[in-house]
Amino acid sequence: MSETKPTVRVGFIGIGNMGLPMCTNLLKAGYDVIAFDRAQERLDTIVSRGATRGDSIADVASRSDVIVTSLPNDVTFRAVLLGVEGVIANARAGAVVMDTSTVSAGVSAEVAEASTSRRVQYLRTTVSGNGVVAAAAALTVMASGPREAYDFALPLINKIGRRAFYLGQAEEARLMKLAVNLMISVSAGMIGEALTLGRKSGLDWSKMLDVLASSHVASPMVLYKVPPLKDRDFTSTMSAITQTKDVDLILDCAAQSQVPVPLTSAVRGMFQGLISMGGGEEDYIALVKHVETLSGAV
Repeated sequence: MSETKPTVRVGFIGIGNMGLPMCTNLLKAGYDVIAFDRAQERLDTIVSRGATRGDSIADVASRSDVIVTSLPNDVTFRAVLLGVEGVIANARAGAVVMDTSTVSAGVSAEVAEASTSRRVQYLRTTVSGNGVVAAAAALTVMASGPREAYDFALPLINKIGRRAFYLGQAEEARLMKLAVNLMISVSAGMIGEALTLGRKSGLDWSKMLDVLASSHVASPMVLYKVPPLKDRDFTSTMSAITQTKDVDLILDCAAQSQVPVPLTSAVRGMFQGLISMGGGEEDYIALVKHVETLSGAV
C-alpha cells in the first residue's frame, strides 16, 4: 500500500546550503512545496526537483499552511519575516511559520511579537548539522514556540531530522543552538591545536587521526572530520565566515547574560585570523591550517 500524500501545503523560502537539502527531503516525502529564493539559479534547482516556483515571499506566504524559512543572518531574517512584503504580513491566520535559521534571540522575539498580532503561529526550529547531514535527513531539530504548532509541524520536522526536541514556548531553541555551536567552535580550535602539536612534534598525520578517532575524545564531530582531515581537504561544509557569525551571536548572548566565555572569545580571534589570511570560505575546521601557519608547521 502506498503512503498517503500529505495534504499540508508547504512554502519554503531560502534555498541555500541548508535549505536546498531540507526542501528536497520534503519533496521526496510527497509534500506540495512552493519555493522562493532571490537567487534564480537556486530556485531553478529546487523547481527541477519538483517544487512549484513562487513569485515572491508574499506569494509563498499567502499560499501555504506551513512556511519554512532558512536564512543566513539577522538582517535577512528580519527583512524576510517582518517586511511589508514579508512572511508575517502575508501569511494566513493560523498558518505556522517554521524558521530553521541561526539568528539572535532578540530578532526572533521581534518576529514572535509580530506573529501574535497577526494570529500566525511562530515556531523556532533550529537545526544542528551541515548540508551533508541535512541531505541525509539526519539533522537534530531543536524547537520552541506554541506547542500546538510543534505538534502540527512534527511530521515535517521528522522528514528533515533524525531527532527532535521540544524545548519551550519562547526562544529556548535559539539559545540551545548557540550552546551547541559554542561547543562546535571551541572544539574546532582544540582540534587545530592538538593536531598541530602532534604534527610539529613528529607524529604521523594519518596515524594520529586514527588514534583520535578511536579514543574517548572521538565525538561525532571528530569522527565526521577525520576523513577530510586525512586528505587535508578543507572544502566547506560550513564556512569559517558562517561559523564566525554564529560565534558573534554567542558572544552577544553571553554579554547579555553576563556569562564569561574566555574560550569562545579566544576561538573568535582564531577564526578572524583565518579569515584575514584568506581562509574565510574554507571549512571552519581549516583552523588546523591557521594554527599550523602560526606555529611554522607548513
